[in-house]
Amino acid sequence: MSVIESIINIPAEYEKKVFGQLDCNIKKIERTLHVTIISRDGELKIIGGEDAAKRAKNIFSQLLELAKRGNDITEQNIDYALSLCYEKKEAALIELDESIICRTITGKPIKPKTLGQKNYVDLIRDKMIVFGIGPAGTGKTYLAMAMAITALRNDEVNKIILTRPAIEAGENLGFLPGDLQSKVDPYLRPLYDALYQIMGAESFMSNTEKGIIEVAPLAYMRGRTLDNAFIILDEAQNTTPAQMKMFLTRIGFGSKVIVTGDRTQKDLPKDVVSGLDIALKVLKKVDDIGFIFLDNNDVVRHPLVQKIVRAYEEYEEKKKQKH
Repeated sequence: MSVIESIINIPAEYEKKVFGQLDCNIKKIERTLHVTIISRDGELKIIGGEDAAKRAKNIFSQLLELAKRGNDITEQNIDYALSLCYEKKEAALIELDESIICRTITGKPIKPKTLGQKNYVDLIRDKMIVFGIGPAGTGKTYLAMAMAITALRNDEVNKIILTRPAIEAGENLGFLPGDLQSKVDPYLRPLYDALYQIMGAESFMSNTEKGIIEVAPLAYMRGRTLDNAFIILDEAQNTTPAQMKMFLTRIGFGSKVIVTGDRTQKDLPKDVVSGLDIALKVLKKVDDIGFIFLDNNDVVRHPLVQKIVRAYEEYEEKKKQKH
């Protein structure tokens, strides 16, 4: 195997972002691609096998472009760039950086961080109903929420409805203190958290009081027809088949529906089939319904979460093979 040298210029003002704290990004790329990287006087010299050196140079080119656009380079960026470099998707990080959905109350842009997430967002734009399936940390709910708020701001809908089955509550719901709203609030808290971060608590409270945003348990959907609304059903793996059918038949004109769920984290009793599993089988050939399956490569939480998800997937796979 021939060893080559490749050089890329990194202006001094971007070195800190591109190289990472104590050159941690350089060390990770060196370790993963088996190259040697030497930084001197604004020049980055990459020494290694031809393919590896080209991959490393391409990654640094993308990181430099991200830094020039004012982005902070995260560990997730590095891990994802490394995973993509073997698939020859050279411009993926730049492509993702251009896909801004909206901005949070603090002005931080919300955008997909993986190609899987970008496909998810594109599908939401194209289809009336989208099922987003994947493990924890893949951004299923958060991105759907960002799309809902964008649709509301653009007057594409006049209401956002966020719902979850309160299945975990079971018969214990009656023993919690307070009125019905305070009893179901703990099960809806993740939805509130995302809304507060994107639009701010004050705006959320104001829109809730006006009835423009509604956060409610799934049982509240029965008997209603939901027109001109952006509706998100979260934790759909905890619905029964009857609940899922009830929910999907509430949809009216001008509405868009996102159903999110993680099929590996069901809280239903053992003898109850998940409404999400049934819906995936029944609706797979229906036009205007999109399905996206995210995996551990789309996890954008702490890198350890990605490792945990992967470990559980391998464990489940081994268990299946034994049976």
